[in-house]
Order: sequence, then structure tokens, then C-alpha cells
Amino acid sequence: MRRLASVGGMDLIELPADDGAAEACLARPESGSGPGVLLFMDAIGLRPRIQEMCDRIAGWGYVVLAPNVFYRDGTVAEIAPRVDLREPGAREEFFAGAMPRVHGLTPDLSVPDIAAFVEHLRGLGGVAEGSIGTVGYCMGARLAVRAATSHPALVAACAGFHGGGLVTDEQDSPHAGLASARAEFVFGHADQDPSMPPEAVAALGEALGAHGLTASNEVYPGAPHGYTMSDTSAYDEAATERHFSELQALLARVLPT
Repeated sequence: MRRLASVGGMDLIELPADDGAAEACLARPESGSGPGVLLFMDAIGLRPRIQEMCDRIAGWGYVVLAPNVFYRDGTVAEIAPRVDLREPGAREEFFAGAMPRVHGLTPDLSVPDIAAFVEHLRGLGGVAEGSIGTVGYCMGARLAVRAATSHPALVAACAGFHGGGLVTDEQDSPHAGLASARAEFVFGHADQDPSMPPEAVAALGEALGAHGLTASNEVYPGAPHGYTMSDTSAYDEAATERHFSELQALLARVLPT
């Protein structure tokens, strides 16, 4: 692990990934040690808001690692938004250019990366031995689920919020791997989300139940896709605080500090 210069107020580290080196946010509790949590960012990328979220989770007693999963496309600084995403139309304009990165992060690339990130998290000083947790936002929810399904002996808690594409018709759909999972799951879906419509939410719930997994699979009424991201026009404070409460409760149940 190598510490990098501050970027946008974030003190980033560099860690090995499957196809090179990836920057990452790292947050620790005051004690410096605790169970590990792997946080998968949304499609906007690593930025101060993600660091804030890592810090809040760390405040509950966890060591939190959030890698730049788009490291193949550029550094954190290179792919960062250049405009205020709270301004009308700015968020939509940014996503028009960002979606090729999202679609390009296919399972054949992301699954080996996840293995490297899991290994690095577990090898960090101060990370408790044993199980870890994972949480993802937007497209990061898919990565969180893939972490739980590809590392079932390690991932004991998995959460996804305003996730998209968790259920698809493809053979490698994230929900298709749930047979191998052992984690407890918590999902907080956005309301009226085209990337996770009601039939997909229902199919995810059916898959979780079919495999006997303990899970919460809820739609947050009135909350738009991206509701946790306070640096964008999609932010919804009530839904964000609900998500933090449910995530904290999940981690406390499964990975007590």
C-alpha cells in the first residue's frame, strides 16, 4: 500500500488491482481497528462525498476501504466531475459521458478486481480476522453482490442502495449467483427507478428467499436513484438517513465491534 498526494481533500492510498494499481479511500475508527468493510462507489467515482460516507461508517467501529473501480479509465482526478452536479441538468450530462465506463466494467473485469480488493482489505493492519462486510451504491451495488457471491466464506454482510441492474436477463446477472452466498443482505431501492423496476425488485426478493438468505429488500418511497449522494441533485436526506440506519444495524448484527 502506498499513500498518495491529497486529491480534492481526500488522502488516497494506492493498492493492487487485477490490471494495475487503483487509488482508494481508507477510513478507520478512532481505535484504528475493527471489522473490515469494502465500499463500492457509485458511477460518479471517488470524491469527497464517498470519503464522508466511509468516515461515517468508520465512526461505527469499522475499517472501510473504497477503491476506484474505474482505475483502467483514469485516476480519481482524471475522471472526476468538472461541474457542480447539484445544478439543473449537470448530473444527467455527466452520466451521459460516464456510462461507457459503467458498461465497460463487465464481470470478467470486476470479479478479479473484487478478489484483489478483498485480499487487500483483509491484509490491512487493524482489520479484524474473519468475516467482512460490503456495501455498494448505484452500479456499486452490483459489485457488492458479486463480492458476496464470489467470496461467500468471507462476506457475511452485504448491502446495496439505489442499485441498478441487480436483476437482468443475462446468465451472469448479479442475482443469479445468490445460490452461493451466505451473507445477510439489505437492499434499499430507489422509487420508480428504471434501472431497478418493481418486477426486478420482486425477482431479487424471490431469489433471496429461494436460497434461504436472510434479507431486507425494500423500496424507499419517493427516493430517486442516487438518493444518498449529497453532492448531486438526486439527494434525499430522509432516505439517506434511513439507509445509514439500516446499514449500521446490519453491520452491528453480523459484524459487531
